[in-house]
Amino acid sequence: QLQLVESGGGLVQPGGSLRLSCAASASGFTVRYANIGWFRQAPGKEREGVLCISFSGGSTNYADSVKGRFTISRDNAKNTVYLQMNSLKPEDTAIYYCAAKLGMFSTCQLSDGYDYWGQGTQVTVSS
Repeated sequence: QLQLVESGGGLVQPGGSLRLSCAASASGFTVRYANIGWFRQAPGKEREGVLCISFSGGSTNYADSVKGRFTISRDNAKNTVYLQMNSLKPEDTAIYYCAAKLGMFSTCQLSDGYDYWGQGTQVTVSS
């Protein structure tokens, strides 16, 4: 069974940076053949899509709120996808989840259905 494990969350001051990791663990599974998305949910709010990357890495999609500040990358050899978050703001405070959509799609969409989800990691931006 596929497991996605997020790590790297924590407390950071406004303007700071964090890098989240999403590691996939399953016999025979590789993130190479999946779109990966990052989502977040703040207290009292609905879950929202942050950004995603297609299986090839050739397509990405970002929420307007994070454009220019967040980037996504993947290291297929390590079966890991990263979310680099810079210029963090208090409104970025949320639990961040990664999700996998199995298949070789040419593009990724945050509105797609994703097949597997991680347990989440807390990011708190506060002075």
